Amino acid sequence: MAIDAATLPVPGTITVVAGLPGVGKSTLSKRLAGYFSPGAHVEADRLQELIVTGRAYGAPTGLSTEAIDQLRLRLRQAALLATSFADAGVHAVVDDIVAGARYDEFVSDLNGHPFSFVMLLRDLDVMKEEWRAIGSPFADSWDWIDRDIRERTPRVGLWIDTTGKDADQVFDEVVARLDEAVVSR
Repeated sequence: MAIDAATLPVPGTITVVAGLPGVGKSTLSKRLAGYFSPGAHVEADRLQELIVTGRAYGAPTGLSTEAIDQLRLRLRQAALLATSFADAGVHAVVDDIVAGARYDEFVSDLNGHPFSFVMLLRDLDVMKEEWRAIGSPFADSWDWIDRDIRERTPRVGLWIDTTGKDADQVFDEVVARLDEAVVSR
């Protein structure tokens, strides 16, 4: 898709790409960061990997207190990094599971900085099939994240059902509808 300067957000803003694990957040975010000029991809998973010892992730049985604390820390660090890029005139694209209470925490961490929000949705049964196909132990454990997204996340910005769409189709739709993603300026 050719870049149309009229569709680009103001330089130095932030776009958040959220959704279930495996829905395509990182793929879309990296492409969006390459679309914006200048653009940076702030990948929350990579930020958590900076914790070299004692890193805690969720397990099929749930999230430990330490995992919850680290997820909160990585989201706060993503907001700090994104606002730092944005303050320097670089459009930051953040990807993470920003849903439910995490949405409110992230907005608070942005401290009034302008942002856009894109939520990628996919039919949960389709997601579970994909998780099972890759051997994920979480295939039957992440229903609560889907509920957080659908029932506890404010309906702001751009929400797209990606079921049956490939990465190019999702990218093209997001770029065509960027104006709908704006939450605050």
